[in-house]
Amino acid sequence: MIVEYIRYEVSDAEALVRAYESGRSALDASPHCLAYELSRCTEEPKSVVVRIEWDSAEGHLQGFRKSPEFAGFLAAVRPFIEHIREMRHYEVSGVSRRKVTP
Repeated sequence: MIVEYIRYEVSDAEALVRAYESGRSALDASPHCLAYELSRCTEEPKSVVVRIEWDSAEGHLQGFRKSPEFAGFLAAVRPFIEHIREMRHYEVSGVSRRKVTP
């Protein structure tokens, strides 16, 4: 598994959230996309991070980006591409934990 982090600096975080809401069906349809989340910074409202779990970098770059669904996703987020400050793939280490709350 590979995690892609996309860090944005935007003047209208709500518009970016709406764009991802519009484009999320493409992520949902991709067998390569395992999970995703969009988080807004509480201290700096213009800072937004998107975290996407992919089955592999190849699954993302060759599978999803070359799929028919990618065009719809790109159309939804295209207005924010110039606001990307980082977009990279990371390997997950063995150091992690997630508590499940009732």
